[in-house]
Amino acid sequence: MTPRRSRQAAPAVLPSPLLIPLGGTGPEDVAVDHEGLVVTGVDDGRILRVHPRRPARVERIARTGGRPLGLEVLPDGRVLVCDAERGLLRVTPASDSGPDSDSDSHSGGKVEVLADQVAGAPLRFCSNAVAAADGSVYFTVSSRCYGLQEWAGDLMERTATGRLLRLPPGGGEPELLLDGLHFANGVVLAEDESCVVVAESGAYRLTRLWLSGARAGRRDTLIESLPGFPDNLSRGADGTIWVALAGPRLAALDWLHRAPVGVRRAVWRVVRPLGVRPRPIARVMGIGPDGRVRRDLRRRRSGYRMVTSVYAYEGTLVLGSLLENGIGVCELPESA
Repeated sequence: MTPRRSRQAAPAVLPSPLLIPLGGTGPEDVAVDHEGLVVTGVDDGRILRVHPRRPARVERIARTGGRPLGLEVLPDGRVLVCDAERGLLRVTPASDSGPDSDSDSHSGGKVEVLADQVAGAPLRFCSNAVAAADGSVYFTVSSRCYGLQEWAGDLMERTATGRLLRLPPGGGEPELLLDGLHFANGVVLAEDESCVVVAESGAYRLTRLWLSGARAGRRDTLIESLPGFPDNLSRGADGTIWVALAGPRLAALDWLHRAPVGVRRAVWRVVRPLGVRPRPIARVMGIGPDGRVRRDLRRRRSGYRMVTSVYAYEGTLVLGSLLENGIGVCELPESA
């Protein structure tokens, strides 16, 4: 099957997001729970629940003690959290927590470690997770060479050390499903759970692993040549896979990826102390299960930068960012 290539037609305009401050920085991923409330995490370890209706209200439901990134709300209200420092966690919101001396407790919410190592090695830079109906958890590790603070180094060197793993129902040792991924990031299951899709930020593509049927165990590409770095993924009610593009493709980086590894490392050593400045562009895309582009929304000169997550809910888009001090909320434009 030939993978779809991202179309080159001009994208539609993404409405200007309304910023809801969180009192913290870096709501890297966002999700919406069964009550229509936004769940996210910030850089001081807090897991927050946001009531987005005006006036907006923010409440803390737990603190992981690390740096939360990707998260997924489970059917029972608990939340899966990928923590860049502590591994794969499960959080019970404070109001539902009961006493449990065998688990870590932070700020009232119960925080359980589901996995903190793989084959005896510490689990670091755990990025995003999704739960299947049978209780399996599919989750990604972005890099085994660099941590969250040096994510740009992995993209420049193109280490291809990202992974997709599966935690069996009931826990146990994580199973390695895919290795050698280019900065593995967001992950989402198909509606029928026949396949799992993972974003490879460093390769500008969405990679698919078939879980059932005649193609079970096969890996292919759902869509390639995306116009930016795909970050977190979410699935809409109509089956659309929503992709946050954290930044546009850069010709200089494409050239660097073709250079020898020694050159790539040397460039990172020069760039590292200078830091990476994100462009003021916000862009999200909606991809169908067949790899066709359903929606492409972009805002130039956006005040909300480096969109790392997007969640569509009842005609609204909720945005997250690794840099901003709040989530963004805007109307989902009608499809042309």
